[in-house]
Amino acid sequence: YQITTSMASKEHLKTVPSVDELSNAKNPAICHSPTEGTDDSDNSSDDDLVLEGVLVRNPDASDSDSDSEDENENDEKVINAPKDCSGNKRTEEGDKKKLQNSRKRQKPGPDLVHVEFVFWDMKEKFYHGMKTLLQSSSTIYSAQSSPLSDLMIKDVSVGTVISTEGDVDGNVFGFASVLNLTTNSSQNCIKFLKELCLDKCPEKHKNEMNIVLSGKTKRPAGFLIHSRMINLPLEIVEILHQQLVLDMDWAIENAEGGEEEQKSLDFGAFVRLAPGTPGGGEKVIFKYFDDEIFANNAEFLYTINAPKSYGADVKQLCSVIVMSKTGHRAAMKELKHLVGT
Repeated sequence: YQITTSMASKEHLKTVPSVDELSNAKNPAICHSPTEGTDDSDNSSDDDLVLEGVLVRNPDASDSDSDSEDENENDEKVINAPKDCSGNKRTEEGDKKKLQNSRKRQKPGPDLVHVEFVFWDMKEKFYHGMKTLLQSSSTIYSAQSSPLSDLMIKDVSVGTVISTEGDVDGNVFGFASVLNLTTNSSQNCIKFLKELCLDKCPEKHKNEMNIVLSGKTKRPAGFLIHSRMINLPLEIVEILHQQLVLDMDWAIENAEGGEEEQKSLDFGAFVRLAPGTPGGGEKVIFKYFDDEIFANNAEFLYTINAPKSYGADVKQLCSVIVMSKTGHRAAMKELKHLVGT
């Protein structure tokens, strides 16, 4: 607490410390009470002394027995917090806030896990990872995920898998491949996808779709199949698609089966079954942002209902996107520009 007093004469103060003594004191803000043994002769030369100011009681000292008697009473009272030497009021709440802010500043950040992604050729060890991603991408692929994964792994020349450096467990973060509709026409999984596209195709695109899926075009068509983890970095997604283009170009130039194999790898059209959900009206919200780029560069597209997913409240859709080779390459440029690589 504070004691404020104004002294008009020396009679109220036996001894007044000098300025130098105050500055050398351990606690210059505290003035001790005078002792009774002080010589009166010291006062004779200071008749005109006037002291005006503030006396601050030392909170560690006790000047009377009454303090101890009042302690019990003051336990239940609200006592104004003392001020420090600068005059700023100190509060318990303020101390707590400072402590909290200090703890916030000292709180460690999230642990960073550094992952080095590597683009691999199709290998048998990636089978289960590819199958899992394919099943999770859309209910369209669920029933055919095993045979489709087998076909993609066998087609080593065209296809890329995203994994990590030194992977031995077959971890798959994403993949992309193109399956030839003509050379794989006898495969049940390919027949299933072709029938699905034709049965649900609108009349205005029926003839075009028949031609694309017939296998009698000058250059073959292929099912573009890709899937990945949703939070994969955008730069890696763009490289995945660009790598697939490089795979196709390399396969054409290095085909060991001669001209016939070269023709089978020179795709003239791509059919993509892109998963999505309703976005209001006829709008579709694509699960993968790159599918929207493919849709913007398509020759034509239409949307069909996908099989229901157990445990999912949102209706599942599938957009059938048909692109020419020119449209696919234009989509690659747009993707590159969007990601900014």
